[in-house]
Amino acid sequence: MSLPVPPLPPESADVAQLRELLGHVHTCWDNERRLLARQLHDSMGSSLTALTMHLGLLAAKLPQEPALLDRAAQMKNLLHTIIDTNRQMQHQLWNDKLEFLGVRVALSELVEQFGQQHQLTARCSLPEEEPMCPRGHSVVLLRTLEEGLRNVLAHAQASEIEVIVDDNDEQIMLTVRDNGVGPLPGDGEDDSAVRYSLRALRERALYLGGSLNLLAATPGPGACLTVILPKPAPAA
Repeated sequence: MSLPVPPLPPESADVAQLRELLGHVHTCWDNERRLLARQLHDSMGSSLTALTMHLGLLAAKLPQEPALLDRAAQMKNLLHTIIDTNRQMQHQLWNDKLEFLGVRVALSELVEQFGQQHQLTARCSLPEEEPMCPRGHSVVLLRTLEEGLRNVLAHAQASEIEVIVDDNDEQIMLTVRDNGVGPLPGDGEDDSAVRYSLRALRERALYLGGSLNLLAATPGPGACLTVILPKPAPAA
């Protein structure tokens, strides 16, 4: 289903310049997060892998004394914990599946992992083919899904979530719907993290000529977070 993107109201020159600045800041922020995640993977990840190998060789040469073997086992468990923490930090900074496997895989795996981790029914409806949209659009789609899932976990008290991506030649739309309590009057007003994260996402969507809205789900209970991004016209 395709929904028209509401026309943007006229902007003053100052507002347009501020929106352009925010868009540039967000792009720089994404690039920095991507670079830091890559450095964690290439530098720290390889070093931790080497440490694991050296520790295994060292443990094999130790005298078979219970105290030494127990200490070696503790060091091995600690090292595996550090490796897992490093991987989680990389993923939180930047989802590299977006770069190497595309937005379809990044979105579907995020929904699947969320459902398994929090024991929710999580459904995902995606186009059969990889959406043809700029990288910036894919980043906003992924960030919107991440924010939608965070809000579901923190506020919705939901047992089911559904993520839908509609893609056509003119626009791409992502919807995160849940069956929870729905947005209440004043929701987020006392939570600066929620208020500013949604506002930042809305500004990113506006910068790309689109829109982002959080409304009560219709029909039924719950909330519906929707982002609509128009695709740039093809080059002549």
